[in-house]
Amino acid sequence: MAVNVEQLGALERRVSMSVPVQDVDRQVDDRLKKLARDVKMPGFRPGKVPLKMVVQQYGPQVRSEVVGDAVQKAFIDVVKEANLKVAGRPRIEKKDGAADAAQFEFSATFEVYPEVKVGDVSGKSIERPQVTVDDAAVEHTLQILRKQRVTYVPAERAAQDGDRITVDFEGRIGGEPFPGGKAAGYPFVLGEKRMLPEFESNALGLKAGESKSFDIKFPEDYHGKDVAGKTATFEIALKLVEEPKLPELDGEFAKQLGVADGDLAKMRTEVRANVERETKKRVEARLKAQALQLLLDSAPIELPKALVQMETQHMVEQAVAELQAKGMKLERLPFDPQAFESGARRRVALGLIIGELARSEKLQPKPAEVRALIEAESQSYEHPAEVIKWFYMQPQRLSEMESLALESNVVQWVLSKAKVEDKPVAFDELMGATA
Repeated sequence: MAVNVEQLGALERRVSMSVPVQDVDRQVDDRLKKLARDVKMPGFRPGKVPLKMVVQQYGPQVRSEVVGDAVQKAFIDVVKEANLKVAGRPRIEKKDGAADAAQFEFSATFEVYPEVKVGDVSGKSIERPQVTVDDAAVEHTLQILRKQRVTYVPAERAAQDGDRITVDFEGRIGGEPFPGGKAAGYPFVLGEKRMLPEFESNALGLKAGESKSFDIKFPEDYHGKDVAGKTATFEIALKLVEEPKLPELDGEFAKQLGVADGDLAKMRTEVRANVERETKKRVEARLKAQALQLLLDSAPIELPKALVQMETQHMVEQAVAELQAKGMKLERLPFDPQAFESGARRRVALGLIIGELARSEKLQPKPAEVRALIEAESQSYEHPAEVIKWFYMQPQRLSEMESLALESNVVQWVLSKAKVEDKPVAFDELMGATA
């Protein structure tokens, strides 16, 4: 049959469908008769309910279901006949005043997937970081691990950068207190920038038992809109000064890192292996980011609004789930969903490009490639074999690893086409950590 497809926009389409009234009536009748054999009603034995009563109570619902099923089948047949790839759900509308009373007539408006054309990436430049994991890098990492296990001990002196101080404070704007402007026994570390810079600078040099009054002007873009751009007067009372104490690089520290016998040489060997593994991951992440961006730049695509909306909603749900997992109780969304739209557009575009390359370049990962990726991921855990088993027992997690393996194949395909140039990078720069 010939299908009339209206082009409403770059990706938006509309088609018409018809469903014979006679077919609907027959299916409604069949379903109601079948329902009458099983339905229960007060005062009647099963199977003895008069069909008229069944029709009266269930008729409208059954007819709606039959029409819905018929329209869905008609839509599938139409898009198959027209060879259309539907993106998202169609918007189905009944046509009123149809010319043929023997037909229910509907229209379906929907978007189709865009044609994806990946441009030539050969000759495009990608930088591959070159990093050496030497003894200095291992010692640097050990210092970070020590800082992560810092403890604090009371100090009988003025507060200085790096100390943890405990304070009582109260702020007022125009002589009036404001929400979030008061706390008692509040601890924070000077230099970690948890507080406004002016607040920290005024706390520096105070001793336990001392107080101070000072003014702070909140930034215009401060997250608390009620106080943004306003000047507050704070009263601060310092209760306790504690200085940091790093653990010694000894056998006890080695045991904290998982070396059961406390052997320092073994500890350094394990730290080096972990650093090398992390360095490799970060180099691969930089290559992947560059390769995917190169693909995005080489394949401009008109994106289906429906797919972007679905991906945005998915990202919002993920963000909410992460906050709830941290114990946060949410009465309303703590962020604007539109903030996720740019990321959603990127994900949808990459998904379409990767899907096209998987088909055209035959890049779908083999089971052995997925297995290798899972084994590599498991090495950062204490019991790798159990982690591998867990992945294969969780269909969703396995699917995620299959997607990552496909991404990896696509990245390797790009690297094989592009011009990859090695670039020396400092260890600190790659790791993004400070000693």
